Amino acid sequence: MTSSPILVWFRRDLRVSDHEALSWAAATGRPVIPVFILDDVFEALGAASQWRLARALEAFERELGTLGSRLILRRGPAQQALAQLIHETGATSVCWSRAYDPPSVARDKEIKAHLTSDGIEARSFAGHLLFEPWTVQTGTGGFYKVYTPFWKAVRDRGVSPSLSAPPAMTGPEVWPDSDELTAWGLDRAMNRGAAILARHTRAGATAARDRLLQFASGQMNSYKHKRDVPAAEATSGLSDHLTWGEISPRACWQAGLSERETGNPGAEKFLQEVVWRDFAYHLMWHTPQMLTQNWRPGWDSFPWSRDENSAQVLAWKQGRTGIPFVDAAMREMYVTGRMHNRARMVAASVLTKHLMVHWSVGQRWFAECLTDWDPASNAMGWQWVAGCGPDAAPFFRIFNPQSQQEKFDPDGAYVTRWIAEGHSNPHPDALSFFDAVPRSWGLSPEAPYPAPIVDLKTGRARALEAYAARET
Repeated sequence: MTSSPILVWFRRDLRVSDHEALSWAAATGRPVIPVFILDDVFEALGAASQWRLARALEAFERELGTLGSRLILRRGPAQQALAQLIHETGATSVCWSRAYDPPSVARDKEIKAHLTSDGIEARSFAGHLLFEPWTVQTGTGGFYKVYTPFWKAVRDRGVSPSLSAPPAMTGPEVWPDSDELTAWGLDRAMNRGAAILARHTRAGATAARDRLLQFASGQMNSYKHKRDVPAAEATSGLSDHLTWGEISPRACWQAGLSERETGNPGAEKFLQEVVWRDFAYHLMWHTPQMLTQNWRPGWDSFPWSRDENSAQVLAWKQGRTGIPFVDAAMREMYVTGRMHNRARMVAASVLTKHLMVHWSVGQRWFAECLTDWDPASNAMGWQWVAGCGPDAAPFFRIFNPQSQQEKFDPDGAYVTRWIAEGHSNPHPDALSFFDAVPRSWGLSPEAPYPAPIVDLKTGRARALEAYAARET
């Protein structure tokens, strides 16, 4: 046991700094073998997520190399892959950072039971969240269903300092074989869109730390007032780094606390947004049905359409609704793999309210197209907008995309950046959209910009009529 290797099983925690499982393993002085397994959980990811995962793994392999280590890649059921590695290496311990989505929880419980029964030490550690979901409770011992009380409960709760990366790690005398990352074909589903995404993506822990430092010393100052202005680029830009664990939420929290202490006016709002992510996981842990069902059961009879192939849904997916703010949002997603939060809310509202399409249709499409896709945040966000989720916006609060554009993009900078049709000298990013989307869509910047697929006033009235019928 004293000299046997430890397998550190990485998942959505692709970093060496502030990594409790890795720090524990390195501190033992025993050989450490970092492992990533492409199992069913990761095979089920959408095209953009798989592409971004490949970039994260490339960067992580390089980072481990600076510590004199390497990443062992295996594909297949995680339990079998770990058992094979234990057989090959003589490892007697396996450790990992906890996951909280239902498929991962079920997998990890089963694996922990099998390892333990085989006499293998199995340890799980925190690291993907600030606060473990079961540690934040209401006064009566329940879980929080509304964000503001959740925020108040954790705002002043102590968070332990971030851990430094291990200065070095002992490797095994003989490293086990590893798959080649390129052989996994994680880029394949993105097809030609991969080259476009690459222009707007910086993967890895170094890029994440640089981005956090840049934000804390710059945009955070105006974050409270400009975060809803999509053309301002006033947000942290850390969403995909957090998704893949290239930076820890604790590092973000501590940066925000430090700025709050200096009087930075945007720090408090930034901290609230870091906790909003925790709140999504808190809800997913306690009500996992949130990922697939209306969080409020009373909405199960609401007359949403589930037709994913209708002409209107296709127009929405293609960024061809004829509603500029919505189309700009969708096109931003295809080019960058991300979408500004204000634009997400408006695009989701149009789908679920003006078009009366079930939120799960949009949820699945975002899962396919976002490089920062996160199971908890995506589900909660869609249900929040649709009106059927926890702490949801009331259904009668229907975003008007025209007034939203007037308020948050008054000079049209955001719309102009992403929509090429009708412009004699389109922005390069607007043209990139046509190189990123499937050829089968047959889209061209020379085509006329479409007329709106729905009259906003009529769509709003129809949604409110359906809501009123549900209430009676």
